[in-house]
Amino acid sequence: MIHYSQCPVCKSTSIKPFLSAKDNTVSQAIFAVWHCDQCSARFTQDIPEQQAIGAYYASDNYVSHSDTQQGFINKLYHRIRKRTLSAKLKLVNSETGKHSGNILDVGCGTGAFLNTMQQAGWKCTGLEPDEAARLKARYLYNIEAQPSALIYSLQPEMYDAITLWHVLEHVHELHEYVKQLKNLLAVNGRLFIAVPNYTSHDATVYKENWAAYDVPRHLYHFSPDSMKVLMNEHGLEVKKMKPMWYDSFYVSMLSEQYKNGKGNIISAFMIGLISNIKTFFNHQKCSSIIYIISKRS
Repeated sequence: MIHYSQCPVCKSTSIKPFLSAKDNTVSQAIFAVWHCDQCSARFTQDIPEQQAIGAYYASDNYVSHSDTQQGFINKLYHRIRKRTLSAKLKLVNSETGKHSGNILDVGCGTGAFLNTMQQAGWKCTGLEPDEAARLKARYLYNIEAQPSALIYSLQPEMYDAITLWHVLEHVHELHEYVKQLKNLLAVNGRLFIAVPNYTSHDATVYKENWAAYDVPRHLYHFSPDSMKVLMNEHGLEVKKMKPMWYDSFYVSMLSEQYKNGKGNIISAFMIGLISNIKTFFNHQKCSSIIYIISKRS
């Protein structure tokens, strides 16, 4: 068990308990979420050690590893994914100014995104900690994903694009990882980090039942300000923030289940819609944000 005496993002000791959230996916255990007054990051306190966290991913409902389509929400996830994969391809092409090159996807899961990029002409490398997900990537898309530990063995300044789609919040070695991401990024490359945003409207409504807290798998809970602090510490700069419009609806549907024991689709839709309306005027309020990052010049 890891107990933080200082903020894992900025190292400040100005930290305090904020709320308690339940692991609704695997253990049903309660975990404390703490808040940092200095950088505004939140983090899950008393998390399992890296070698023990795997047990908390052992669920057929964990869609990024299992690719399951069981249940209405997972079916909806797969239907929406076809659109989001195309949007991610366009985003990477636009922000890198390239239509081919070397791309690294960290936490590639079962390989759907890398398959999209590969078909579009990119040379792809995938890293994934879960062996079952790696095997499924090979089976589904003939993608040979590698264990995540190999990130420290890759060639420096090799990648025109590095993507982490809802991955950074899972990484125990936070600062070591960000340092290595910078090392792997080409001089004019772009780093794309997508994470949930606890400052969103849906997070404010659902509080401890907000599905994107996802304790204890989510070790950190970022705000836009805390992400900027983290990147700045490692010589990186947040250039843009892009909203992930569908996440507010998906997260709200899961949150309704956690809050009421059943899904209220109408309520979830309305909360997701209001969240997106607020986001329309301020992209820093989206349920999830894609941070587009470069090396600081």
